[in-house]
Amino acid sequence: MPRTQRNDNFVDKTFTVMADIILKVLPTNKKAKEAFAYYRDGMSAQGDGEYAEALENYEEALTLEEDTNDRSYILYNMGLIHASNGDIDKAIELYIESIELNPRMPQALNNIAVLYHYEGEKAREAGREEEAEALYDKAAEYWKQAIRIAPNNYMEAQNWLKITGRSEMDVFF
Repeated sequence: MPRTQRNDNFVDKTFTVMADIILKVLPTNKKAKEAFAYYRDGMSAQGDGEYAEALENYEEALTLEEDTNDRSYILYNMGLIHASNGDIDKAIELYIESIELNPRMPQALNNIAVLYHYEGEKAREAGREEEAEALYDKAAEYWKQAIRIAPNNYMEAQNWLKITGRSEMDVFF
C-alpha cells in the first residue's frame, strides 16, 4: 500500500492531500510528477522514522528528477538520514553533493560544520588534539560559508567562531 494511503495523523494527511493537489495542477511532465511523488513519500517516511523506506523513495526520486535544485533537496534529506544513523562520512558526502547542485544552501553547509565539530569533539576527548583542531578548522570554514549566505542564522556558530578566534567576520543584523 502506498504511503499516501497509510498516513494516520492529521498533519501528514493534510500534507499528502495538498501535495496530491499540487501534483495534479502543476504544468509539468509525468516524470517530474513521479519524482515528486517519491520525494513526498520519502519525506513522509522520514518523518515517521522509517529511514530505510525514506532512502528507497529518495533514491527513486533521484533517478527520475532532472531539476538540479530539487535534486539538491533530495540529497540533503538523504544526508540527514545518514547523519542521524551515525554514518558521518556518507552524510558529509551527500551534503557536499547537494551544495554542488545548489550553492546557496546554508543548512547543508551548517550540517557539515556541525558534523566536523562533533568529530573534533570526539578527537579531543580521545587526546588527539591536532586532529581535533584540524576538524574544528574545517567546521569553521563551513560555518563561515553558511553565515555569509544567511547572516541572521547560526548564532551559536557565530559565537563559537568569535570565541575560538576562527573568524573576524562582523555580522550585523
